[in-house]
Amino acid sequence: MSNTLPPFTDTQAGVYINGQWLPGGVELEVVNPATETVLARIGSGDAEHVESAVLAASQAFPGWARSSGAERGALLRRIAEGVRERRDTLIRLQSANNGKPLFEAAIDVDDVIGTFEYYAGLAEGLDARQNSPVELPSEDFAARLRREPCGVVGLIVPWNFPMVTTAWKLAPALAAGCAVVLKPSEVTPLPELELARIIHDAGVPAGVFNLVCGTGLAVGAPLSSHPKVAKVSFTGSNAVGIQVMQRAAETVKGISLELGGKSSLLVLEQADLDLAVELACGGAFFNAGQMCSATSRVLVAEPLVADFLARISARAAAIRVGDPFSEGVEMGALVNQAQYQRVRGHIQRGIESGARLVCGGERPAGLERGFFLQPTVFSEVPKDSALWNEEIFGPVLCVRSFASEEEAIALANDSEFGLVASVVSRDLDAAERVANALQAGMVWINSPQVIFPQTAWGGYKQSSIGRELGPWGLAAFQELKHVVRAV
Repeated sequence: MSNTLPPFTDTQAGVYINGQWLPGGVELEVVNPATETVLARIGSGDAEHVESAVLAASQAFPGWARSSGAERGALLRRIAEGVRERRDTLIRLQSANNGKPLFEAAIDVDDVIGTFEYYAGLAEGLDARQNSPVELPSEDFAARLRREPCGVVGLIVPWNFPMVTTAWKLAPALAAGCAVVLKPSEVTPLPELELARIIHDAGVPAGVFNLVCGTGLAVGAPLSSHPKVAKVSFTGSNAVGIQVMQRAAETVKGISLELGGKSSLLVLEQADLDLAVELACGGAFFNAGQMCSATSRVLVAEPLVADFLARISARAAAIRVGDPFSEGVEMGALVNQAQYQRVRGHIQRGIESGARLVCGGERPAGLERGFFLQPTVFSEVPKDSALWNEEIFGPVLCVRSFASEEEAIALANDSEFGLVASVVSRDLDAAERVANALQAGMVWINSPQVIFPQTAWGGYKQSSIGRELGPWGLAAFQELKHVVRAV
């Protein structure tokens, strides 16, 4: 794979409305987090562009809603094929714009392909399910069930997994028959812009898919409150999610939120420690820890904790951090200066709270430029520490011991979040028992954080409202209509 990137113009169009690229207004600089150099400049949108995009989507919606599931499925398959054809370019864009290593970016792009193909299949099955009969207790009436698209939807996606979170929302929305206005993150718009070109080339009808780059205030806010938007689906921080929810409430629109996490990995007494260390590193340091699903709290059975700490500190210190385009790099850069400073602040406050810094916490030697940070491990973290309770969104792992299975479950569930969890044990009965007791939307047993489009994504408590992926992701963009008649 070539390490070169496609050439960029001085200012790229960052607005796509009704099948046309528009120059936008305020210029946004897109920075490579590994080099701190400007990758591109994007002409971003504002409230007027949102108004135009929603109008275009509203006009296109009736025709798209009347299309068959087979027609919509065919479009999704063409999009998947377009992503496959441009896979190498998308991988490089993902790495350059987000800072993640090439092997991680490849996983992302393959996830996008798989998601569009999965929802193509669900779309193709919609026609046979439409108008399904409903059994009633009276022979004097007949009823049927229709599943109809909810209307124009606003999709607001984050910077940590460009294209992936977009695919998780966009594919089911299009499959359901919705018209879409997408707001990518202003931090990582380049992969999304390339995906938009693929969608255009796949033959999406004008107005069915629209994209407006820009800040949350300029684009996200008016999109969330627009009266003609029937639903908003947002992935990001809890603080911004609350604002989106408040704005959506102004017109009582539907909403899906995928927010934060402070997830635990539980190492039970019968665990394979080598496996536990690898899963802990993967759960905490993949994407430089910039994941809502990061298992940033590791709970270890007391007899194992000393050995576990020795092994994980050695493994974390050995992780190669550097330029995501360099061969052998395991962890790339944090996404920007603000995130880098935020994580460094968490580390410093953790030390001040009394937690013991086992390893990491500094800029890696030899990397003077770029937003790089060593994988960081803490132990003896106080339960009331922000380090233990708040989402850090960086490569920071906290370890605590537990004396019993009941204590481990209680510690894991003692959180305002409930997105994911992991359990490691050779005793599968114990692992299954613990998994059933954890308050989380996804639990892995002896497994890395593999996510299939067939399984639901979302969590308990403040982690989510609603679910993405699987048939639940499609249902999130559908309204149910029962038609009852006298016979």
